[in-house]
Amino acid sequence: MLKSDQSVSTGRRKRPTTMTKGEQTRRRIVAAAAPIFNQHGFEGSSMTELMAAAGLQKGGIYRHFASKEELAAAAFDYTWKSAWETRMQHVDQAASHIDKIKQLIANFVEQRGPVVGGCPVLNTAIESDDGNPLLRERVVKALRSWSSRLQAMVKDAVKAGEARPDVDPKDVATLIISILEGALMMSRLERNSDALRRVHQHLSRYIDSDVVAR
Repeated sequence: MLKSDQSVSTGRRKRPTTMTKGEQTRRRIVAAAAPIFNQHGFEGSSMTELMAAAGLQKGGIYRHFASKEELAAAAFDYTWKSAWETRMQHVDQAASHIDKIKQLIANFVEQRGPVVGGCPVLNTAIESDDGNPLLRERVVKALRSWSSRLQAMVKDAVKAGEARPDVDPKDVATLIISILEGALMMSRLERNSDALRRVHQHLSRYIDSDVVAR
C-alpha cells in the first residue's frame, strides 16, 4: 500500500497541444503584418497593403482582430519577441556575468532580427507617444523588460564580485540602452554601421573602466 505522500504514475503522456485553424490564421496574419508595421509605422501601413500580405480581405482580418490598432499591437509583440531572441543569442553561454552584458551589446550591434525594419522599440516609440495608447503600452513594456534584464545582469555581476559594489544597475542599463538606440538611429540615417561600431567600442571601454571590479 502506498503512503499518502507517494505519487502514482498513470503512465499517460500529455498530448501535444495543437493550434486551431483560427489560431493558425491569426498567427499568419501577425507574421505577415509585422514587417509592414515595423518598416512603415502604424499610420504608414495601409489596410490594402496588410490585406495583400496576409492574402485576406478586410473582413478576414477583422474576424481575428477587432481593429487595426489591435493587429498593430500583436505585430509589435511578435517583432519584439523575434528581436529579443536574436539579442539573447549565446548570452547564457557567456563565461561571466560581465561577458553576458557584452554579448548582449555585441548582438545588438552585429545581429538583426528576422523581421525587417530594425528595432521595433525605436520604430514605434515616437509614433505611439501621443496618438496610440495601445501601442505605447506595448513599447513601454518592452523597454522595461529590456532594462530589467540588463539590471539583473549587473546585479548578478555585483554579487559574483565581477562588478563594483557601488555601481548602479539602473544607471548602467539606461546608459547602454540609450547609447545603442541612438547609434542605431544614426546608422539608419547615415546608411552605414559606423555609429554602431563606435558605440560598441565605447561601451566596452565603459564597462571595463566603470563597471568591472578592480
